[in-house]
Amino acid sequence: MSKCMRYFGMVLLLGMVVVGGQSFAQNGEPRLLSKYGDWSAYMFIENGSKVCYMISEPKTAQGDYTQRGKIYALITHRPAEGSRDVFSYITGYGYKSGSDATLDVDNTTYTLFTQDETAWAPDAESDRAISSAIRDGARMVVKGVSSRGTETTDTFSLNGSSKAYQRMSDEC
Repeated sequence: MSKCMRYFGMVLLLGMVVVGGQSFAQNGEPRLLSKYGDWSAYMFIENGSKVCYMISEPKTAQGDYTQRGKIYALITHRPAEGSRDVFSYITGYGYKSGSDATLDVDNTTYTLFTQDETAWAPDAESDRAISSAIRDGARMVVKGVSSRGTETTDTFSLNGSSKAYQRMSDEC
């Protein structure tokens, strides 16, 4: 999937992520399927088709910043588009132009490309590898640099990720 297509898919996804305590969706409110440990599985309808995702927030968010928005890690299935295991990361700030972010799951590191407030895996093969690592791992760390040069380190528990993945996969 091209970076542009992934970006526009993410823009649609951003429209339904829980932001500031409110849910937004283009065609339907996200419905919580279940919560497992630190991960939750959701489903919503977009243009008549199911979209399922699992989502978590970091246990710790470190960096020398004064203001930062919500932070989310997601894996998304869009069966109508033949899309599965798409990893995306919403960082709560605008990334430094041209920068990459890094994702580490139990000492295996992946490079993510960035645009605006979001980072993605570069291709479907990387998405599948990241999705598998998250399901099988214990801890995930994402590092990035903001447009102002602030370095951040966000640490996630992967407790419940395999069950959340199974639940969203059963639905989609």
